[in-house]
Amino acid sequence: MGWLARLNEGLAKTRERVKGSFVRLVSRGPDPAVLEELEETLIAADLGVHTVARLIERLQAERGRLASSGPGENQILAVLKGTLLETVQRCEGRPVEALVRQGPNPYVLLAVGVNGVGKTTTVAKLAQRLKAAGHTPLLVAADTFRAAAIEQLAVWGGRTGVDVVRHQHGSDPSAVVFDGLAAAKARNADVLLIDTAGRLHTKSNLMDELKKMKRVLARELPGAPHEVLLVLDGTAGQNALSQARQFHEAVGVTGLAVTKLDGTARGGMVVAIADELKIPVRLIGVGEGIEDLQDFHAEEFVDALVATS
Repeated sequence: MGWLARLNEGLAKTRERVKGSFVRLVSRGPDPAVLEELEETLIAADLGVHTVARLIERLQAERGRLASSGPGENQILAVLKGTLLETVQRCEGRPVEALVRQGPNPYVLLAVGVNGVGKTTTVAKLAQRLKAAGHTPLLVAADTFRAAAIEQLAVWGGRTGVDVVRHQHGSDPSAVVFDGLAAAKARNADVLLIDTAGRLHTKSNLMDELKKMKRVLARELPGAPHEVLLVLDGTAGQNALSQARQFHEAVGVTGLAVTKLDGTARGGMVVAIADELKIPVRLIGVGEGIEDLQDFHAEEFVDALVATS
C-alpha cells in the first residue's frame, strides 16, 4: 500500500465522522440546522474551535450564493478544503533531512513529549531515515527513568546500525546528553538525536529536567539544540493540544511529529494545533513501519481528511 493510500486509510474514521454532515449540507444547503450539525461534528473531530468558527462563517456568508445556484458539492467542498488548507499550509514544516543538511554540524535534535506517544520509535525511525540519506546519526538514550526506553533504543540502534549513547537506568539525563554530544564530536556524527523522558519517577519536575538538558547542550555547543521536536499522539485530541501548549511554553518547541493517526476519529487535532500554536508540523505517522513515518504535506493531509467519495 502506497503512502497516500495509508494516509487515506489512516484518516478514514475522522473522514467518516465529517462525511454524514457534509452530505446533508450538500442536499439541503447551508441552513442554520445543518450548519450547527456540521459545526458540532467538526469540533468533535478536534479540528479546533477557531478553525471551525471561520469555516461556518464562510459558509454562512456564501449561503445566498449557494442557495441561488443550488448547493453544489464542489462549491461547498471548496470552502471546506480551502479553510482547512490555509490553516495547515502555514505550518507545513521543512523535512528534518533538509534541516540537518543545511544546519550546523553536529545538528542536535531534542525529542520531547509525554510517555506513550511513540517518541522513542519516532527518534529511531528518524535515525534510520537520516542514515539512508547519507548522514551519520548518533542516538542518545536520555530517558533514564525507564529502563525499557533505554533497551528499546538500543535494540533499534542494533537493528539500524546506528550507535547509541546510554547510561544506567536512573542516571542523570543531562549527563547522558553531555556524553552524547562529546561522542558526536569525537565520532564525527553530523546529527545527534536525543530521546527524553515523558514522566519522572522522582519529585523533580519534567520540564525543569528538559530545561536543564537544553542548558547543558547550549553551554557545550552554542545554538544547540537546533530542533526541539514535540511528539504527539494523534488519538489524544484536545489533550494533545494541551500538551503542545505546556511543552512549548517550557522548552520552545520548534517542530511537531504526530503519531498514531491511523484509526483515530480525532485526526483534526493537527489542524487545531497548527491554528493555535503556529508550530511547523514536520512528520506524521500512520502505522508501525519505517515507511509510515512521513513528511507532512498539508494538501495531501486535507484531501485525506475531508474527501467524501
